[in-house]
Amino acid sequence: MHNLICIILSLIIFIFDRVTKIKILDNQLNNNSIYVNDFINLDLVWNTGVGFGLFNFNSGTIYHLITTVIFAVIIFIIVCFYKSKILEKYAYTLILGGALGNVYDRLKFQAVPDFIDLHIENYHWFTFNIADIFITIGIVLLILIQLTFKENAKN
Repeated sequence: MHNLICIILSLIIFIFDRVTKIKILDNQLNNNSIYVNDFINLDLVWNTGVGFGLFNFNSGTIYHLITTVIFAVIIFIIVCFYKSKILEKYAYTLILGGALGNVYDRLKFQAVPDFIDLHIENYHWFTFNIADIFITIGIVLLILIQLTFKENAKN
Protein backbone atom coordinates (compact mmCIF):
# COMPACT_ATOMS: atom_id res chain seq x y z
CA MET A 1 0.00 0.00 0.00
CA HIS A 2 2.84 2.41 0.85
CA ASN A 3 4.44 1.78 -2.53
CA LEU A 4 1.24 2.76 -4.32
CA ILE A 5 0.87 5.93 -2.23
CA CYS A 6 4.49 6.84 -2.94
CA ILE A 7 4.11 6.26 -6.68
CA ILE A 8 1.01 8.49 -6.74
CA LEU A 9 2.82 11.15 -4.67
CA SER A 10 5.78 11.02 -7.04
CA LEU A 11 3.44 11.52 -10.01
CA ILE A 12 1.73 14.44 -8.25
CA ILE A 13 5.13 16.08 -7.68
CA PHE A 14 6.05 15.50 -11.34
CA ILE A 15 2.75 17.01 -12.53
CA PHE A 16 3.01 19.98 -10.13
CA ASP A 17 6.54 20.63 -11.42
CA ARG A 18 5.39 20.37 -15.06
CA VAL A 19 2.45 22.74 -14.51
CA THR A 20 4.65 25.40 -12.88
CA LYS A 21 7.24 25.14 -15.64
CA ILE A 22 4.59 25.34 -18.37
CA LYS A 23 3.11 28.44 -16.70
CA ILE A 24 6.48 30.14 -16.36
CA LEU A 25 7.43 29.31 -19.95
CA ASP A 26 4.10 30.69 -21.20
CA ASN A 27 4.51 33.88 -19.15
CA GLN A 28 8.19 34.48 -19.85
CA LEU A 29 8.41 34.21 -23.61
CA ASN A 30 9.67 37.80 -23.63
CA ASN A 31 12.28 36.93 -20.96
CA ASN A 32 10.77 39.35 -18.44
CA SER A 33 11.27 38.90 -14.71
CA ILE A 34 8.11 38.76 -12.57
CA TYR A 35 8.36 40.61 -9.28
CA VAL A 36 6.66 38.67 -6.45
CA ASN A 37 7.94 40.52 -3.39
CA ASP A 38 11.18 42.02 -2.02
CA PHE A 39 12.76 38.56 -1.74
CA ILE A 40 11.39 36.55 -4.67
CA ASN A 41 11.36 37.11 -8.42
CA LEU A 42 10.27 34.65 -11.08
CA ASP A 43 12.98 34.86 -13.70
CA LEU A 44 13.48 32.15 -16.33
CA VAL A 45 17.01 30.74 -16.58
CA TRP A 46 17.91 27.67 -18.66
CA ASN A 47 20.11 25.27 -16.68
CA THR A 48 22.22 22.68 -18.52
CA GLY A 49 23.98 21.59 -15.34
CA VAL A 50 22.62 19.83 -12.26
CA GLY A 51 20.70 21.17 -9.26
CA PHE A 52 20.86 24.92 -8.65
CA GLY A 53 22.90 25.45 -11.85
CA LEU A 54 25.99 23.63 -10.62
CA PHE A 55 28.27 22.21 -13.34
CA ASN A 56 26.49 24.30 -15.97
CA PHE A 57 28.31 23.59 -19.25
CA ASN A 58 27.60 24.40 -22.86
CA SER A 59 29.51 21.36 -24.13
CA GLY A 60 27.18 18.74 -25.64
CA THR A 61 29.42 15.88 -24.52
CA ILE A 62 29.47 16.99 -20.88
CA TYR A 63 25.72 17.65 -21.00
CA HIS A 64 25.04 14.10 -22.25
CA LEU A 65 27.43 12.67 -19.66
CA ILE A 66 25.59 14.51 -16.86
CA THR A 67 22.24 13.33 -18.26
CA THR A 68 23.49 9.72 -18.29
CA VAL A 69 24.67 10.05 -14.69
CA ILE A 70 21.26 11.48 -13.73
CA PHE A 71 19.53 8.45 -15.31
CA ALA A 72 21.83 6.15 -13.32
CA VAL A 73 21.01 8.06 -10.13
CA ILE A 74 17.27 7.75 -10.84
CA ILE A 75 17.65 3.97 -11.25
CA PHE A 76 19.63 3.87 -8.00
CA ILE A 77 16.88 5.87 -6.25
CA ILE A 78 14.23 3.42 -7.49
CA VAL A 79 16.26 0.47 -6.19
CA CYS A 80 16.77 2.20 -2.83
CA PHE A 81 13.06 3.02 -2.72
CA TYR A 82 12.06 -0.65 -2.99
CA LYS A 83 14.67 -1.74 -0.42
CA SER A 84 13.90 0.99 2.12
CA LYS A 85 11.65 1.29 5.13
CA ILE A 86 8.49 3.39 5.15
CA LEU A 87 9.90 6.78 6.16
CA GLU A 88 12.81 6.47 3.75
CA LYS A 89 10.37 5.53 0.97
CA TYR A 90 8.72 8.93 1.33
CA ALA A 91 12.08 10.71 1.16
CA TYR A 92 12.99 8.77 -2.00
CA THR A 93 9.53 9.57 -3.37
CA LEU A 94 10.17 13.32 -3.06
CA ILE A 95 13.57 12.97 -4.72
CA LEU A 96 12.20 10.77 -7.49
CA GLY A 97 9.28 13.07 -8.31
CA GLY A 98 11.61 16.04 -8.63
CA ALA A 99 14.28 14.13 -10.52
CA LEU A 100 11.73 12.89 -13.06
CA GLY A 101 10.51 16.46 -13.59
CA ASN A 102 14.01 17.73 -14.27
CA VAL A 103 15.09 14.80 -16.45
CA TYR A 104 11.92 15.24 -18.53
CA ASP A 105 13.03 18.82 -19.26
CA ARG A 106 16.58 17.71 -20.05
CA LEU A 107 15.19 15.33 -22.66
CA LYS A 108 12.62 17.76 -24.08
CA PHE A 109 14.52 21.07 -24.00
CA GLN A 110 18.17 20.01 -23.57
CA ALA A 111 18.07 22.17 -20.41
CA VAL A 112 15.99 22.62 -17.26
CA PRO A 113 13.94 25.79 -16.79
CA ASP A 114 14.75 27.30 -13.40
CA PHE A 115 12.75 30.34 -12.35
CA ILE A 116 12.58 30.90 -8.59
CA ASP A 117 15.04 33.67 -7.75
CA LEU A 118 15.48 34.23 -3.99
CA HIS A 119 17.41 37.34 -3.04
CA ILE A 120 18.09 39.95 -0.43
CA GLU A 121 18.76 43.23 -2.20
CA ASN A 122 21.52 42.40 -4.73
CA TYR A 123 22.55 39.08 -3.14
CA HIS A 124 20.94 36.25 -5.08
CA TRP A 125 20.72 32.54 -4.26
CA PHE A 126 20.89 29.98 -7.07
CA THR A 127 17.83 30.09 -9.31
CA PHE A 128 15.83 26.87 -8.95
CA ASN A 129 12.46 25.25 -9.68
CA ILE A 130 9.77 23.21 -7.90
CA ALA A 131 11.51 19.90 -8.71
CA ASP A 132 14.68 21.16 -7.00
CA ILE A 133 12.66 21.99 -3.87
CA PHE A 134 11.32 18.43 -3.60
CA ILE A 135 14.74 16.91 -4.33
CA THR A 136 16.28 19.05 -1.60
CA ILE A 137 13.56 18.25 0.95
CA GLY A 138 13.94 14.53 0.18
CA ILE A 139 17.72 14.64 0.62
CA VAL A 140 17.45 16.59 3.89
CA LEU A 141 14.84 14.09 5.10
CA LEU A 142 17.14 11.17 4.24
CA ILE A 143 20.01 12.82 6.12
CA LEU A 144 17.80 13.43 9.17
CA ILE A 145 16.58 9.82 9.08
CA GLN A 146 20.14 8.53 8.95
CA LEU A 147 21.27 10.82 11.75
CA THR A 148 18.29 9.85 13.91
CA PHE A 149 18.70 6.11 13.38
CA LYS A 150 22.46 6.30 13.88
CA GLU A 151 21.91 8.20 17.15
CA ASN A 152 19.25 5.68 18.27
CA ALA A 153 21.55 2.76 17.41
CA LYS A 154 24.28 4.23 19.66
CA ASN A 155 21.81 4.49 22.57
